[in-house]
Amino acid sequence: MSPEALPPTRRSFLRAGTAAALALTSAGCGFASDSAPDGKTGAEAPVDVKVDGNLVYFNWADFVDPAVFEGFEKEYGVKVIQSNYDSMEGMAAKLNAGNHYDIVFPTAKWAQRLASAGRLRAIDHSKLRNAEAVFGGYGYFADPWYDPRSAHTVPFTMYKTGIGWRRDRLGDLTGSWDDLWNERARGKVFVLDDRDEVLGMGALKLGLGLTTGDRSDLDRVTEALRSLRPRLRGFSSDSYNNLLNGNADMTQAWSGDMAAMLAQAEDPSVFGFEVAREGAPVNSDCYAIPTDAQHPGTAMLFIDYMLRPENVKKNIEYIGYPMPVLGTEDTYASLVEPFPQCLVTADDLKADLFFRNGDARAEQARDAAWTDVKAG
Repeated sequence: MSPEALPPTRRSFLRAGTAAALALTSAGCGFASDSAPDGKTGAEAPVDVKVDGNLVYFNWADFVDPAVFEGFEKEYGVKVIQSNYDSMEGMAAKLNAGNHYDIVFPTAKWAQRLASAGRLRAIDHSKLRNAEAVFGGYGYFADPWYDPRSAHTVPFTMYKTGIGWRRDRLGDLTGSWDDLWNERARGKVFVLDDRDEVLGMGALKLGLGLTTGDRSDLDRVTEALRSLRPRLRGFSSDSYNNLLNGNADMTQAWSGDMAAMLAQAEDPSVFGFEVAREGAPVNSDCYAIPTDAQHPGTAMLFIDYMLRPENVKKNIEYIGYPMPVLGTEDTYASLVEPFPQCLVTADDLKADLFFRNGDARAEQARDAAWTDVKAG
C-alpha cells in the first residue's frame, strides 16, 4: 500500500473541541444523573454478568481487531453494533443527547467527569474472571486518581506523547521538546491538533505544570509556542501518515500511532521516536458502562472477553497501543522493538503526567490560550 493510500491513523480525528469544552469544564459538569427503576442510582445498581442483548459499542474507529469482535459474537451468540466518535466532546454530546450505548471508552479525565456525574455503572471486578491480570499486575489502576478503586472503569489502553521524526533527514535528536524547534526541520514540523497535548508540551518545556490553568503560566506557554509557529507546517493528528508520505520530517505523536506505523514502514530504521526528558504526557483509555446502557450484562461479558490474554495480544498487534494486562508485555515489546521509548511502564504511570480536569476558570483560560496558539 502506498503512503498516499494509507487510511487515517486511529486517532487522526481527535480534536480539542473548544466550544464543547467550555460547556463541560469541571468534572461532571454538563452531565445529568440517571436513576435505576429500583430507586438506586444507575451507578450503584449491580450488573449481572450475562447475555442480555446485543452489544451497542461506542469507541474510536478501528480500535478493536475485527477478529476479536467475531470471536465474541460467535461465542455468545450476539451482534456487536458499532458506532464511532471523533472526539471526547463528540462522545459526551451523544450521551447527553440520549443515545444509548452499552460500552464506551473515555480517556482518564473524561472517565472522571462521567463517574463524578453518576453517569457510569459500577463495575464489580470480582465478577470478571480476567480482572486480576489487570489489577494484580498493574497496581496503579487499583486506585487511580480519575476513578477511586476503579469503581466504574477498567483500563483499556495506555500511551504517551513524544516526537516522531525522519532519521534519514535529520539524524539523531537531543531528547528534548526543544527538538521541535530544530532549524533543519523548519517548515516540515507538525504538532498534534489537540489543545491539551500542545499546551502541555509547551508547559513541560518551560518546567510548568502539565495542565496549568494559571493565566501567567499560559502567557509564557503561548509566547514559547508562538516562536514555533513559523517553523510549523501545521496542526495534525495524522502523525504517522505525515511521516510516511514525506509531509513531515518531525511531528508530535502518540506512542501507539508510532507503533502502528511500524506495520506500514518498509524500513523502520528510517524513523525514530523519542520522549522528552522534560516529561512525556501519559494517558489511558478505559472500558466503561453508561448508566442507561440497555445491555450492561453483555458489556461485562465483553470486557472480560477482551481481557483474555490471547485477545489482548491480538488487539495490541492490531492497534499498536499497549494494554495493561499481565503477561502481554512481551507482545508489545516485540512490536515496538525499533521504538523502545513507546513502552509505557509503571514508572511512567506514577509520574503523574496525566491531563487533569480544571475548574471552569482554568478551562476557559486554556481554551483562550489554545485559540491564541492556533491563530498564530
